[in-house]
Order: sequence, then C-alpha cells, then structure tokens
Amino acid sequence: MKILIFGLPGSGKTTLARELAYHFLVPHYNADTIREKADDWDFSAEGRLRQFHRINQESWGILDFVCPYEEYRHRLGADFVIWMDTIEEGRFEDTNKAFEKPNKYDMRIKRWIGLDQLHNSLGDFSPGIKGIQNYLDGPFQKLVK
Repeated sequence: MKILIFGLPGSGKTTLARELAYHFLVPHYNADTIREKADDWDFSAEGRLRQFHRINQESWGILDFVCPYEEYRHRLGADFVIWMDTIEEGRFEDTNKAFEKPNKYDMRIKRWIGLDQLHNSLGDFSPGIKGIQNYLDGPFQKLVK
C-alpha cells in the first residue's frame, strides 16, 4: 500500500507520517530526507521533477512531501491520498505559487489534531498494511472531521 500525505510546508505532513509509520511499522519516505541523501536542494521546476522521480521509486509505505502538482499526485498512483489543508500558505513563496489545490484525494484534513488524540485513536490496531488500511478507513476519518 502506498499512502501519499501532501500539503504545504508546515501543514503537519511529517508529524502525521512519522506517527503512522512508527505505529504501523511501515516505511516512511520524507522529501527532505530524500533531498538530503541526493544533496539536491533545487526547487526549480526541474528540481521538483527530479525529486518526484526519486520519491516515486518507492513502491509502498508513506510518502510525505509537498507534491505541489496535480499531475505528480496522479502519477504516483497512491492507494490512499491525504491532503493536509491546515494552513493558508507555507513559509516559501515559490512553493505557495507552485502548489495546485487537488481535484482528487481520499481525505482532506482542515484542522490538525493533537498528538495525544492521534495516539489514543490508534488503539489496538495491528502493525502492518492491513492495520493502517483499517485505521485510515475507520477511526482516523472520524478523528479528523
């Protein structure tokens, strides 16, 4: 299962991705970590395309990055897409300008929840793909509405 968590910088993507990955024992691919490994901090259109290709090589787990373009989100082929729509604009003007609001997603989070609430909602869900799938389809949907 490939889960995309995307949104503007500072919207809570990494916090959510890290907590879900830790609890369910699934891989977490953070855009900044991947950029650091590649030593590529180019945020031009070409740099964003290279970053997309790097992150798109991952076949399963949680992908955590801005993913500003609708085309990229579509091409990722994620099984579950979470839009972190918790802020009006991020701290980088060029990213704010490049970011395209999505047409398609499975879940839109308009307000961030506390970590205690998130941890309590995880309850007895088993690690692994089935566990995270059951969680995202049930309790998580209620938690963020």
